[in-house]
Amino acid sequence: MLAIARRNAIKEQLQERKSVTITDLAARLNVTKETIRRDLRAMEENGDLIRTHGGAYILDGVQNDIDISTRQVTLIEEKDLIAKKCEPLIQSGDIIFLDGSSTDWSIARKIADRKLTVLTSSLEIANILSASATVNLILIGGEYSSSTKSFGGEYAIRNLKQYYVDKAFISSRSVSIEHGITDTNDVAATMHRIMLDHAKTKYLVVDHSKLGFDSFSQVGPVSLLDGIVCDREFSPEWKEFLNREQVRIY
Repeated sequence: MLAIARRNAIKEQLQERKSVTITDLAARLNVTKETIRRDLRAMEENGDLIRTHGGAYILDGVQNDIDISTRQVTLIEEKDLIAKKCEPLIQSGDIIFLDGSSTDWSIARKIADRKLTVLTSSLEIANILSASATVNLILIGGEYSSSTKSFGGEYAIRNLKQYYVDKAFISSRSVSIEHGITDTNDVAATMHRIMLDHAKTKYLVVDHSKLGFDSFSQVGPVSLLDGIVCDREFSPEWKEFLNREQVRIY
């Protein structure tokens, strides 16, 4: 198969699935992994995709969900920086909510030795914090999704409604000046809306790749937030907007 045909096939897979792995592409296209790596490098240089360790993804379209196996190896240093910025925002004795995002996984690792109550829908965060002698862990049940390593569905939504927290740290799929905070599906958006409504202090934790995009389901306007934590400095346009909405920048 010629390189142009392979790369068109890779684009088709990305449009359909939003993320791909080198192993899967090599098997589908009957070529070596090194050939796929060269294709992905060339396609990234052309602006067709974003490479990760072991694969690639795109952010096109409002239904832009990315499998957790891809997200957990994407922008690791950026998520760690966000988690470090969140550490001083959390005080001993706080009751906090962490969602199922890989960004919140990084926060969980930073606070495992703190005296806190942590409410979460994430099995991965539960695994991170289950060995802690100081964290009081509350796991929201529901329908388990292997693609997110978290619980959702109607049962999770009903269960979540009974809890109130001091601080919520949510990481939506996208956020834009025009349309606010958005997520890839209604369940995720609903769970985020509940916790923004049930938290005294509300933080959005997002890396720079999520700024300026819109996803399928609206969570709410940026004005709902008390603060937004990002790995990079915001543009003048974003700074002016967030200042106008009285949202603190971290």
